[in-house]
Amino acid sequence: MAETITIRTDTDTEHALDVLTQDGTNRSEAIRHAVLQAALRRERLAEMKRAFLRRPMPASDGINVAEEIARERAGEGR
Repeated sequence: MAETITIRTDTDTEHALDVLTQDGTNRSEAIRHAVLQAALRRERLAEMKRAFLRRPMPASDGINVAEEIARERAGEGR
C-alpha cells in the first residue's frame, strides 16, 4: 500500500510545480516523477564516482605539486 506524504512548499517549489504541471500532469504525479528522477541521478552519480575510483592511478611524473606551489609562494614573498 502506498503511503501519503506531505510537503511544505515555498515560492521556488510552487514555481517548479507549475512548470512540471503545465502539460496537465497532476501535482502528485509530478512530485512522484521528480523524486524518482532525483534518485536515479544520485544513483548514477554514485556509480560514476565508484567507477572513477576503481580506475588505476597513473604513474607518478615525479612532480610534487604541493612543493612546487610552496616554492612559488616563497619566491613571491621575497
